[in-house]
Amino acid sequence: MFAIERHQKVVELLNQRDSIRVTELAKMLQVTEETIRRDLEKLESLGKVLRIHGGALSVRNLDEETPFKERKTSSVVEKKMIAKEALRHIKEGDVIMLDASTTTWQMAKLLPNINLTVVTNAIKVAVELAVKSKIRVISTGGTLASESLSYVGPIAEKSLEGYHVNKVFLSCQGFNLTTGLSDASALQAMVKKRMISVADYCYLLVDHSKFGEQSLANISDVRSVHTVITDNKVNQSNVTELNRMGIIAKIAN
Repeated sequence: MFAIERHQKVVELLNQRDSIRVTELAKMLQVTEETIRRDLEKLESLGKVLRIHGGALSVRNLDEETPFKERKTSSVVEKKMIAKEALRHIKEGDVIMLDASTTTWQMAKLLPNINLTVVTNAIKVAVELAVKSKIRVISTGGTLASESLSYVGPIAEKSLEGYHVNKVFLSCQGFNLTTGLSDASALQAMVKKRMISVADYCYLLVDHSKFGEQSLANISDVRSVHTVITDNKVNQSNVTELNRMGIIAKIAN
């Protein structure tokens, strides 16, 4: 099989299965794993696949996330309450990270002009903080995800590897106490996972509707979170279970 035929087959398989491992592809196409890795590197450079550790993802449905303009009008009251509570956990001199969620955007709008360093992949967050002269803003760069107005992909992830922060504040589309944090966008999920890995302390900002939900792409285990900030509509049984797991639950009012 010629390389071009192999590349077409790889893309077809990924579009059928969404993800596949290098070992599987090598067996199916009867070539070495090193050949498959070179194929995936070439296909990624052409924008046809996304390489991950040990395999690849299809790019066909990688970023099917709700547009920012729609998300910012969903559960607005709860998000503002959660953002206000989150601000109580920031002190002058902190080095923090904010993801591209609408709740952290609310945080950025409310942040006072104090001595802080903020690392973010969110354009809207960076714009809000640009007028606050005492806040140093560091943007990841990367591939622009137009729906969420944020940077994602290998460049964004690689950029995050170079930082260490005291605290990360992030949200997700699904928060299941058994299966963990998840997001509809695999690209966003990978960025959030990297953010958690470079932070000393993780704050998860989720309204009550996110509990019990599981979305497409896994971000991390529940125990990667230290404090969950949610709204007062959350089921008390969820708070009890979080406490049992050693995770602090803060109810915003």
